[in-house]
Amino acid sequence: MAGLVTVVVLLVAMVVAVPVAKRFGFGAPLGYLAAGLAVGPAGLGLVTNVEAIGHASELGVVMLLFLIGLELRPARLWVMRKSVLGLGGAQVGVTAALVAGLGILALGMPVAAAVVAGFGLALSSTAMALPMLAERGLLANQSGRNAFSVLLFQDLAIIPAVALLPLLGSGSAPSTGNPWVAVAEGALAVVAVLVGGRFLLRPLFRIVDRAGAPEIFTATALLVVIGTAVLIEEAGLSMSLGAFMAGVLLSDSEYRHEVQADIQPFEGLLLGLFFVSVGMGADLPALMEHPLRFAGLALGVMAAKALVLVVLARLAGVPLAGAVRMGAVLSQGGEFGFVLFGLAVAGGSMAPDQASAAMLVVTLSMIATPFVFAGSERWLVPRLLVKPKRPFDAIHSDGAPVIICGFGRVGQVVGRVLRMRGIPFTALEKSAAQVDFVRKFGTQVYYGDPTRVDLLRAAGADKARILVVALAEMEESLRVVEMARRHFPNLTVFVRARNRWHVHQLMDRGVDNIVRETFDSSLRLTAGVLRELGVEEAEVTRSLETFRAHDERTLIRQHAVHHDEGRLIQTSKQAAEELQSLFEADREEK
Repeated sequence: MAGLVTVVVLLVAMVVAVPVAKRFGFGAPLGYLAAGLAVGPAGLGLVTNVEAIGHASELGVVMLLFLIGLELRPARLWVMRKSVLGLGGAQVGVTAALVAGLGILALGMPVAAAVVAGFGLALSSTAMALPMLAERGLLANQSGRNAFSVLLFQDLAIIPAVALLPLLGSGSAPSTGNPWVAVAEGALAVVAVLVGGRFLLRPLFRIVDRAGAPEIFTATALLVVIGTAVLIEEAGLSMSLGAFMAGVLLSDSEYRHEVQADIQPFEGLLLGLFFVSVGMGADLPALMEHPLRFAGLALGVMAAKALVLVVLARLAGVPLAGAVRMGAVLSQGGEFGFVLFGLAVAGGSMAPDQASAAMLVVTLSMIATPFVFAGSERWLVPRLLVKPKRPFDAIHSDGAPVIICGFGRVGQVVGRVLRMRGIPFTALEKSAAQVDFVRKFGTQVYYGDPTRVDLLRAAGADKARILVVALAEMEESLRVVEMARRHFPNLTVFVRARNRWHVHQLMDRGVDNIVRETFDSSLRLTAGVLRELGVEEAEVTRSLETFRAHDERTLIRQHAVHHDEGRLIQTSKQAAEELQSLFEADREEK
């Protein structure tokens, strides 16, 4: 019963803290940390078995690395080898040397303890950095890929670090025998996982899939993740590395997406629990006794790591904005630092109070990182991304009757048909790259922002008959429509609409000529499906026309209530029932 009460307390803390943190733009990890601080021994004291929760929550990091491995095919890993070994290796080496040197010179630490602290604090938190990048959609860009490369090298670097700890220790080592034997055992374990996984994983999932039991498939996925992690840990390596390798081995299989869907819910909850355990384990009494000292140490480590990352990223050719983003997101200490400091105490290379202080610095840096990253993304990175603006083209209107705003996929089709008919038009496009690309094919397009009234006037909006708004951004298209209604009432406006919300916004502004960009193509696709199923052509035409007419009536009816979500949902349900009745009545007539 006590265990269930603990679970309830943890869930309540997470449910309350995480939405609040995300509401203020700091991301989920900070919410989890705050929840841990609140309910842990140093907070309200509602949860005290921190060590047990910490062990269970390590599975969250393991599953995170497994899912990352699923996204990284071996060919992609080979492409990333330079950034992993070059940028990642340089970051760990330079940061560890810098932090160790500061520990010896400024804090008077023994050499062995300073080396362990330097390496441990050089590591960043994969569990924190990747979710923060993913929340902002940054994993796919250059800075996100480079950040992942650094994190991957750090995960690999923990292997020799743990094996070499006995060389620095003065007491009982965490492992016995020659440390190089431990390295060899780890290497053999990696080879065994790679070879065994290569030939066993697909046949295993194939057999389980044929059984037709979804719960056993989920159990098999969990077995692969946890089993590989435990096997690798028994060889003295990182559990996360084992899970990562298992993910990579499955990344090319036909079961990748199904496995990912099964593992993701466990990963999210357990990863949150990991951050909760970090928050609960914070040594708040020591922090309260020397707040300025520990805050200064945490900020100093973060500043040193960020500076090293920015310099190395710039040397690697990363733009300044991307380098700053990497420095901000990787400036904290990592979860492997806790492991390393604990082993260092057992091996005699760090005193318990030194390890406790280092762990507190890691925790404080984790708490500070969401604030630092959110601040850099809001105020610093946007300013660094600003580039010198290319001046807009001087527009020389020759009285064309049609103006096309936006010359992307939709605008180009309109322009090609008009040109085929010999009808002149003036095209405005705000993307300089798109303008340069289209001009290669001999089409005259002007570089300019169609949301500016002076450019529209220069394009001949006072005398033109038709304005085609084919902009991809909904807010921009609405601004153009409002401007045209106010300044150029002579224009008949045709607008590309992205979705039903966009249609309703355009209807609010009095636009009648609205074309939903995917509606007609979706109907044509449906027609092909029906024909392939053997439905007669007359029936295909009647079904699609019935659906089209009903959907357009529903769209008009919903316009009156589109500001009320409850009534909008109700009308959608009613419309679905009406459409079902129409088709049933049509079948009965036959």
